[in-house]
Amino acid sequence: HHVTMDVLRSVFEKRTLRYDRQGDQHYDIISAFIKSMRGSDPDAAVYWLARMYEAGEDPRFLARRMIIFASEDVGMADPRALQVAVAAAEAFERVGQAEGWIPLSQAAVYLATAPKSNSSYMAYKTAREAVERGGDLPVPMHLRNAPTKLMESLGYGEGYEYAHSQKDGRVSHAHLPESLVGERFWKPGPRGYEKLLGQRS
Repeated sequence: HHVTMDVLRSVFEKRTLRYDRQGDQHYDIISAFIKSMRGSDPDAAVYWLARMYEAGEDPRFLARRMIIFASEDVGMADPRALQVAVAAAEAFERVGQAEGWIPLSQAAVYLATAPKSNSSYMAYKTAREAVERGGDLPVPMHLRNAPTKLMESLGYGEGYEYAHSQKDGRVSHAHLPESLVGERFWKPGPRGYEKLLGQRS
């Protein structure tokens, strides 16, 4: 059988989704995927997901990116997003490559349409800066563990209030090192479930 140039051309054109897993195209498309979800565009998110999946990207890499996105970009505005992303990653492992795109697509749509917040991500970064700036600040005495009589006699744990014993479940003492009392690391946003959490804090 002679393979004509037209047949060869059609075969190669079908698989020429320009995608080098180590090259610029890889980073450009994953960037487009993340930014589409962040921009609340489910159509674009699924398109870029399909571009990568069909070009042979490692689906586990895609699942990991969605897990990170769920925490970093949706966060406390919809805490279920993390469960959805983790469940999609687990579902892929159970169903395999042939149909693994189904749970991944569901997760991408959920993440794209979820309310967005990066407050917990930013809280950690701000807290890390405080750690780098302040170094090894001492644990307040009332928060220290006092497993021995000697430690008790030194004042470890003295003044600690047990939250469950308080009328409203709140305590009057601080929990940060003395020089950081009053610092706010987590700044709740106005969207989704986080709005309610902000009213509680």
